[in-house]
Amino acid sequence: MEVLKTIMLLIQLGFALILLILVMSQATKSEGLTGTIGGKTESAFRGKPGAGEKIQQYTKYAAIGFLVISALYAITNNL
Repeated sequence: MEVLKTIMLLIQLGFALILLILVMSQATKSEGLTGTIGGKTESAFRGKPGAGEKIQQYTKYAAIGFLVISALYAITNNL
């Protein structure tokens, strides 16, 4: 059981590092007051997803993986 906990902890650490790198590599989307009132112009024209959208999607997957591993680790830690 201790080996499983160690492996899950290492996987959780890996997800945390990946999540940190992905969040730090994203560009800020603060457009100020004009973006709040008028909305984004680029959202009307959807083409192929760019690098920003791909990083955002990978960040979402990494966050879900981190949460799942964290929950599994918490459950197995209480056994």
